[in-house]
Amino acid sequence: MRDVIFNIFPNENYIDLGLYQCGREQCAPAHIFGPAARNHYLFHYIHRGKGTLIAPDRTGKNQTFHLHAGQGFLIYPGQITTYFADEKDPWEYAWIEFDGLRVQAALDLMNITVDDPVYRAGDAKRKEAMVQEIEYILHHMNDSSFATIGHLYLFFDDFMKSARQPVEHPTNSLADFYVREAVSFIENNYAKDITIEQISKALGINRSYFGKLFKRVTGKAPMQFLLQYRMTKAAGLLQVTDLKIAEISAQVSYENQLHFSRAFKSLYNKSPKQYRQETRRKKPVELEPVGKKQEKF
Repeated sequence: MRDVIFNIFPNENYIDLGLYQCGREQCAPAHIFGPAARNHYLFHYIHRGKGTLIAPDRTGKNQTFHLHAGQGFLIYPGQITTYFADEKDPWEYAWIEFDGLRVQAALDLMNITVDDPVYRAGDAKRKEAMVQEIEYILHHMNDSSFATIGHLYLFFDDFMKSARQPVEHPTNSLADFYVREAVSFIENNYAKDITIEQISKALGINRSYFGKLFKRVTGKAPMQFLLQYRMTKAAGLLQVTDLKIAEISAQVSYENQLHFSRAFKSLYNKSPKQYRQETRRKKPVELEPVGKKQEKF
C-alpha cells in the first residue's frame, strides 16, 4: 500500500516565484515513476530510505544517481526523468513543484545543475528549516495564498542556503536592469498587441541581444514569458471574476477567443472553462492513503 498525500495550489498569479503543488509519499518497494517530463521545477527531499534517479545531462545522455535519506533531487522543466524506490528500503520523500522569473538565476548560485541535480546539504540547520517549510505548506494549503507564497519564499531561501558549496557568480547589473525594464513594460502593456520587437525597441537594444540576455537571466525566452504572463493574468480573472471568457480573452490581448483558448490550454493543459470550474472550489485537493494504484503528479 502506498501512503500518499498531496495538494495542488490553485492560485498561480505569482511571477517571481510561484507554487504548483506539493506532497509526501511513502513509496512501495520498487515503485517507479516515469519516464515523464514536467512543466516546472520539481524538488524531492528524501526523508528515509533509498531510490534511484535517471535523468539526462545537458548533452541529453542519461545519468544514474543512487540517492538516500537526507539527500534530494531537482527535476528541471521539460526534462524527461525516471525515478524508482529501492526494493528493500524504499524511500519516503516530500516534493514541491515551483517556477518563476527568478528561479533560474537563483539556481545558478547553487551547486545543483542539470548535470548534477542532487541536493546535498552543507548546513544542517538550514536543511531542517527547509524541510519544515515544505511540511508547513503541505499541511496549511487552506491558508491565504499570500501566506502560502510567503512560506514558499522561506523554503526557497533555506533551499539555496543549505545546498552544498554555493557557487558565487558576479551579478550583471546592466542585464538585470534590462530585464526589470522589460518585465515592467510587459506588466504595463500585456493587454495590448505588443511584440518582442517593440519591447527591445523600448529598451533601446537589439532584438536578438535582448532575447539572449532575457533568457540568460530568467531561463525563459521573452515570448514564452509574455505568453505565461498573459495566461497567468487570465487564470486569475477566471478564478475571481464572473467575466465571460471572451471578455477575459480581450483583456489579455486576444481578440480571437479560439486563439486564446488554445494558448491557455497549451500552458494549463485544460480549457479556460475547465480551469474556472476546477479552481473555484474552496478546498485544495488532498489524497488520503489509498489501497488502489494511484500515480503521483
